[in-house]
Amino acid sequence: MIEFAFPFVFLLLPAPWIVYKLVPPYRQTLPALRFPFFRAMVAATGAEARIGSMIVSRRHVQMLTAILVWGLLVIALARPERVGEPIETDKAARDLILAIDISGSMDERDFRTETDEPLQRLAAVREIVGDFIEARDGDRVALIVFGSRAFIQAPFTEDLQAVRALLDQTDVGMAGPHTAIGDAIGLAIRTFESSEIERRLLILLSDGADTNSRMSPVNAAQIAAQNGVEIHTIAVGDPGGSGENRVDTEALGTIAARAGGQSFFADDTAGLSSIYARIDELAPRVVETLSFRPRQPLAHLALSAAAMLILLTEFWLLFGSWRRMRA
Repeated sequence: MIEFAFPFVFLLLPAPWIVYKLVPPYRQTLPALRFPFFRAMVAATGAEARIGSMIVSRRHVQMLTAILVWGLLVIALARPERVGEPIETDKAARDLILAIDISGSMDERDFRTETDEPLQRLAAVREIVGDFIEARDGDRVALIVFGSRAFIQAPFTEDLQAVRALLDQTDVGMAGPHTAIGDAIGLAIRTFESSEIERRLLILLSDGADTNSRMSPVNAAQIAAQNGVEIHTIAVGDPGGSGENRVDTEALGTIAARAGGQSFFADDTAGLSSIYARIDELAPRVVETLSFRPRQPLAHLALSAAAMLILLTEFWLLFGSWRRMRA
C-alpha cells in the first residue's frame, strides 16, 4: 500500500496555472530594427502586430513535459511511502530479580523429589527456578546470588536461556558460607535504579536466618517498598534447625509484608513448584506489545522519472532540430 507523508502538498498542483493566469509575462527591453516597410510585411504575412513583450512560443511536447515534471515534483514533495504489513513485537513491561541463597547450608540434602529421594537444596532450587525463568517470556530478568556477600550473577536481560545457564553454574559456597539477606535486598534496589520500568518484582529465596548483612533485612525491605519494589520471599530451610541452618520464616514474612508481597515455605520440589505457580497468579506476566508498519520511501522514483522525462524531451527537441537542418 502506498501512502503519502505530506498529502497537503498536493494543494500546490494548480500553482503554475494560477501564476500563468494572474502574473503578467516577464518583460525585457531588447534592441530592435526599424523597417520602413514593416506594415507591408505584416500585411503580407497576415500576422498581427502587437505592442509589448515578445512571448516565446512553446511546443506541445514542451508544455506536456512541464506539466508532467511539475506533477512528479509535487509527488516527491508529498513523500510517497510503501507501507508494509503491521509487525508486532513484545517489549518487557516488568523487571524481575531472582535473589538465590547459595550459602553453605544450601548443601543440605533434606529436599524430597516426587519419588521421595533426597535432593540437595540448591539442586532442587536450580531445577524449579530454571523452569520458572524460562516461563518469564516478556520479562527482563536479573539474577543475584548471595551468601556472606551478594553478587549480580546476571544483569537485566531478556535472554532467559543465558540467565538459566548462569544459574546452573552456581554452586554452594561461591558467595561465602554465611547468609546476608539484607545485602541481597540492597543490591537488588541498586540494580533496579537503572530500570525505567515501573513494575519491579524481587523474589527472594533463602534457607537460613540473616547473619552477615550490613543492613537490616526489614529496613532494606522498607527502602525497597519506597522505591516501588515488590518482594516475595520463599523459605526452603528447616524452621526447627539451629544457628545458620534455621530458616527465619517470621523475618522473611515481615520482609514480604513490608514490601507488598507474600511469604511462602517449601520443603520439597512439589511444594517449591507450586509456590512459583502461585507467584505467577499473584504477579502474572506483563508484556507491552508494540506494533509498527515498515515504510519504504519512494520519493526518489518520482524525482528520477522527472529527470528522465526532461532528458528525453531535450533529446527529442535536439533530434527534431537536427532533422530540420539536414532537410
